[in-house]
Amino acid sequence: MHMQVHRPRNVACPLCGVQKFRSGANAVQHVESGYCTACKGADFARQQIYEYTRRQQGMQRYLNGTPMLTNGGYNDSVPDYPYQCPECTKSFRQLSQLLQHQDQKHGRHTRRIGY
Repeated sequence: MHMQVHRPRNVACPLCGVQKFRSGANAVQHVESGYCTACKGADFARQQIYEYTRRQQGMQRYLNGTPMLTNGGYNDSVPDYPYQCPECTKSFRQLSQLLQHQDQKHGRHTRRIGY
């Protein structure tokens, strides 16, 4: 965490593009919080990030393999803990939490999302 203070703020928000962040995790956290001017609230942002992650081939390894429970039909809501660390299998509610975990526990600095 301390080393992040010394990183340059050279990561842009993938939606509004205006704000600069020190990591991809911080940019995703900005969107997930609902404060991004390009989003319509935290719930909408969470749904969009989850859908984006599902569509990106390089992001599939971050999805939790646990199937969602449905009442026999298609459920388009986001599971409670949709993300999982591919290295230690810990589950996360938000993608930003997973990316921060990867950075702090496994030394993986994420600048781009969807690689």
